[in-house]
Amino acid sequence: MILPHKFIGVAVIWNDRAEILIDKRRQDGLMGGLWEFPGGKIEPGETVEECIKREIWEELGIEIEVGDRLIAIDHIYSLFAVTLTVHQCRHTNGEPQPLECDEIRWVTLDELDRYTFPEANVQIINALRKTH
Repeated sequence: MILPHKFIGVAVIWNDRAEILIDKRRQDGLMGGLWEFPGGKIEPGETVEECIKREIWEELGIEIEVGDRLIAIDHIYSLFAVTLTVHQCRHTNGEPQPLECDEIRWVTLDELDRYTFPEANVQIINALRKTH
């Protein structure tokens, strides 16, 4: 069986206080109740950077500056495969709103351990710890 493959742009959004923005997935959705770094599916003809900017605007109502790529991760869940392309980003404008999630929170790198993330996100956290 060939699994559906999703290509996802993911943002690690930093603020001026060296905190990262995470959001809690809606309870009734896939991997509901888990925390994640925001992002979403790359649309046809869109670059990863364009996807990240659009998704963050749609999900959180804020503007960001997309910076360097942190890591790319291929991960296979039971029903689908994903390729996550993760960029370091900087919050530039607006107050984050939980438009498409249950909750949002600014946390420090050390505080990430207190939250439960989907499996693939563990590699993002490890990559962040190596670079900061």
